[in-house]
Amino acid sequence: MVENPKFTNAQLFDFVNKAGKLTYAGGGEEVPNPERPEHHELVFSEPDWEYRDSYTGHFRSHGTELVKFRGQIVWGNSYRGGMVDGRDAMADMTFNFLKKAMSTDEEGFQSFRGPHEFSEGDWRYEYQQEGDINEFKGHEKIYNRGELIFYHEAIGGSIR
Repeated sequence: MVENPKFTNAQLFDFVNKAGKLTYAGGGEEVPNPERPEHHELVFSEPDWEYRDSYTGHFRSHGTELVKFRGQIVWGNSYRGGMVDGRDAMADMTFNFLKKAMSTDEEGFQSFRGPHEFSEGDWRYEYQQEGDINEFKGHEKIYNRGELIFYHEAIGGSIR
């Protein structure tokens, strides 16, 4: 792992994890004037740190998470995916379940989305991730009654 001399990988992961849980997954409010036209944006900041999640689309989306440390971009994640064709009517229920999964920690797993597995009733979430805070890729899926209805691909890491 390559660490930034100004912060540790653990500090960066802790901030990314906290910000993700307090914005989209936590029902955070969108900023009224997004930096990118036709995008939804959620922002979280602490002294020295800023997180911005900017995405477009609804049933299928593409988004970018960026983290700044003292005004300099130091980490990013791009994600894309959404509802499987023919399942758009299940979007609201799916996104609510996704937020629950993304808010769930798994001990020992430094995830940038959710735990490896999470279930509730007829719903099941799965996430596989390779890599760490410096460079990773991940794939998440949501099933309802055993049928795939949602997916996302993610790729990201440190920016130097």
